[in-house]
Amino acid sequence: MSSSTNARPAAADAPFDHRMAVFGSDDAFVAAALPFLAEGLAADEPPPVAIAAPARLAALRDTLGADAKEIGFIDHTDWYTGTAANAVAQGAGYLAAHAGPGGRIHLLMEPDWAGRAGRSARESTEWIRYESLANLLFAPFGTTALCAYDTRTAGPAVVDAARRAHPGTGVYEQPSVLVRELDVVPLPPPPLSAARLPGPEAVGTWSAGLGLPAGDSELFTSAVVEAAAAHGPVIEILAWGEAPACLVELRLCRAVDDPLAGFVPPPGGEPAPGQGLWFTRQVCAYVDVRDGVPGDGARIRVQYA
Repeated sequence: MSSSTNARPAAADAPFDHRMAVFGSDDAFVAAALPFLAEGLAADEPPPVAIAAPARLAALRDTLGADAKEIGFIDHTDWYTGTAANAVAQGAGYLAAHAGPGGRIHLLMEPDWAGRAGRSARESTEWIRYESLANLLFAPFGTTALCAYDTRTAGPAVVDAARRAHPGTGVYEQPSVLVRELDVVPLPPPPLSAARLPGPEAVGTWSAGLGLPAGDSELFTSAVVEAAAAHGPVIEILAWGEAPACLVELRLCRAVDDPLAGFVPPPGGEPAPGQGLWFTRQVCAYVDVRDGVPGDGARIRVQYA
């Protein structure tokens, strides 16, 4: 799990600059990366950082030669270690620890589409949501990010969707539009056998009964409690699934009308109780929020793993 650090960088005068590069070979990656990194080196900010697959980093080092010492290199499997929400925390934590005033730094970022991000359409949708919401999350900061998409691993559907999450592509959609479109896809209905729990604290006994280890059961319970506390009151709690993929759905009295709910990093270190839906997103594989019709409440569906 990734986490944020104790402080977020102060807001910058220049807004978040969110770019996209698409390539189909290591040579094309290097061709896109070099001018971006040179721009970062020329700026009044910390040295730029390349976060990419090892093969791409090796190609960059070979091309840069002695100049490679001016660049930071991070294997993207060390950066993208969990969910899309964990990546938000990783990014916020890195800016707080390493960026210049106002979050100024150049980051070349290649999500691990050969790994978790690309393992299913469900997972890829979460990463496109993250890419879109990044335009809001990091809007106050002077960070410049170039998101690199390898067509050999990302695939055309992912690349097309990602273009809509990046300004300057010609097909960019505002996050409110794109995220709403993603959320139009209905969630599968709970099975008729779903258990009705008396309260969020009952998740512990229920999930332990399914075989979820004690530590995981406690963490999952805390995640559900945090979601309920932040967005309750709760009308009904349904639970189903098999360990470790335990699911709990909270049916609420009111809507959750904030697209950034649970994505904005709070001050502090490791996710801790009292951080609401942020805590939930950091410890669970999936958190789906669906608002009802106007005047109706919302549903928050949480899947542990």
